[in-house]
Amino acid sequence: MIRHLNFARKNGFSIRKARSTESQNLGIYRRDFVCYRSGFNQPRKKANVEHPRDRKSVRCGCDAKLYLTKEIVAGVVQWYVSQFSNVHNHELLEDDQVRLLPAYRKIQMADQERILLLSKAGFPVNRIVKLLELEKGIQPGQLPFIEKDVRNFIRTCKKTVQENDALLSEKRENDILELLEACRAMADKEADFSYNYTSDENEKVGNIAWSYADSAGAFSVFGDVITFDTTYRSITYGLSLGIWFGTDNYGKAIVFGCALLKDDSADSFAWALQTFVRFMRGRHPQTIVSDIDSGLRDAVARELPNTKHTISIWHILSKLSSWFSAKLGSHYGDFKMEIDMLCQLESMEDFEHQWNLMLGRFGLAADKHAALLFSYRTSWPISFVRGCFLARAMTAEYSKSVDAFLKRIISSQTCLQVFFEQVVIASRFGNSPIENFQYMPLKTCMPMEEHARIILTPYAFNVLQHEIVLSLQYAMDEMANGSYLVRHYKKMDGECFVIWIPEDEQIHCSCKEFEHSGLLCRHSIRVLVAKNFFQIPDKYFPLRWRLESSLVSLDAQNITENTNECVQAFHSLAATLLTESLASKERFDFVHKELVGMIDNVRNIPTADEAVFDTANNLADCEVVGTSLR
Repeated sequence: MIRHLNFARKNGFSIRKARSTESQNLGIYRRDFVCYRSGFNQPRKKANVEHPRDRKSVRCGCDAKLYLTKEIVAGVVQWYVSQFSNVHNHELLEDDQVRLLPAYRKIQMADQERILLLSKAGFPVNRIVKLLELEKGIQPGQLPFIEKDVRNFIRTCKKTVQENDALLSEKRENDILELLEACRAMADKEADFSYNYTSDENEKVGNIAWSYADSAGAFSVFGDVITFDTTYRSITYGLSLGIWFGTDNYGKAIVFGCALLKDDSADSFAWALQTFVRFMRGRHPQTIVSDIDSGLRDAVARELPNTKHTISIWHILSKLSSWFSAKLGSHYGDFKMEIDMLCQLESMEDFEHQWNLMLGRFGLAADKHAALLFSYRTSWPISFVRGCFLARAMTAEYSKSVDAFLKRIISSQTCLQVFFEQVVIASRFGNSPIENFQYMPLKTCMPMEEHARIILTPYAFNVLQHEIVLSLQYAMDEMANGSYLVRHYKKMDGECFVIWIPEDEQIHCSCKEFEHSGLLCRHSIRVLVAKNFFQIPDKYFPLRWRLESSLVSLDAQNITENTNECVQAFHSLAATLLTESLASKERFDFVHKELVGMIDNVRNIPTADEAVFDTANNLADCEVVGTSLR
């Protein structure tokens, strides 16, 4: 069929099925395909309306046709062309015209979702078509469908929704009751599991929230910064999903609880925040990160007045295309680059000045979305949130961790109870993957680095180690007031002022990295080294980044120590092997061949075999044996 359609399209017409003939023995044994203009339109009985539409038919009796017949020869089914004619009694269309025939007009799934979204937002059909053309970067009229198709699609969807409203309403109520029952069963099973819900005068459940048995304990260590993700909304249930995430000491997203809200009003969000605080035994986060939402902003200001509310820069960046690409067209790329630059500016005054210049350059002075972003400016650019503690919750890695979790629990969702069970499994604490316990080699000879590796998780140590290494590239000048000017040995800009208070061993940098992430910056480390500190003061190792704060079991933490022993033993063996193999080309070729084969064999061994971490002593013994053999 596809082959026939391709032939017809290349020749300027389309085909339709005319007739199929079948028998009990052969099934369908004949298929007739004809030109779309074959035959004549049969006159229909006119509807009893005042002004019936007189539709002109495209059929003109064209005799172009293709008849296929099936036969069985020696037990093998074969189809052959029994009749074929490509003679038409009408003009054949050019390619830019034939694509508009109904047979070739199709709205793909991605376009269907976009059309429905824009329709729900109140866009008229002609605006939807223009917006799709701009988003795809094509000329007007080049979409694989026309306005009529969009209008018919929207009308069909609305009709289907209306027909299914009653069924969906019943399904929603039943599934929410099942979810509530699952919460009750979990509360009976686990004493520290918490849940709460609201109901109206008819006892219909409105909002529902729950939190897990380990959440309150985890919140006591990692509840300083939480992300309240409300980006998902179920069309089936008409509910908004809110998930409270935290960041553990390995930089991974952990779940404190979930909420399903009947709407996005300030009252619903306020109820969710009240319930969450109650779940966390009255404790408030230091910072909350969310999407842009006026209702949520009002709720946070009301329920968490002492909590700093910031907006996820990744949520903002994800909205830019839908907000500005249609209006800016080919200039959108330049606009996006300028937004990226503005996000990194250090000075609030520079941000506001450059923002106004950008609005003038791109003609966005009266744009409502640009005005919205500017009204939230104290909550998202680096220059405004630099002094706000975020525990690295604004990093790309953390954002990917949250997205991966959401996709894992939502992609295969079939009903609320299944969703509930998926979240329970995915959010279990203490199941950190083995890669978290990676070995982190030292990159400098500084005792400060070696000491930090013992205290911090590999994730936190990796961040601090990066700052330690970079600190070696900075010069330091003492100022008259006892502070220090620290700047890169090459770059003249980006200098920072560091204040050192020896009495309390306090250090403060104008870059505010420690206040922002909980890990010292390169500028502060440079001053500490100059002050002959061989260890970073204990107060600059926050509990939330320490190994001892891990949610995993102690046995899992011991893997790190055993790994260190393994690495040291391997280093010693490797050094010996290198020395011996360089003695001659014959030795080198032999060692190289054996190592390549050994690596292939090791890669085929399952990585989950924890016995490998108990081999450090055996490796040390091997080293002794190897030495004696020399």
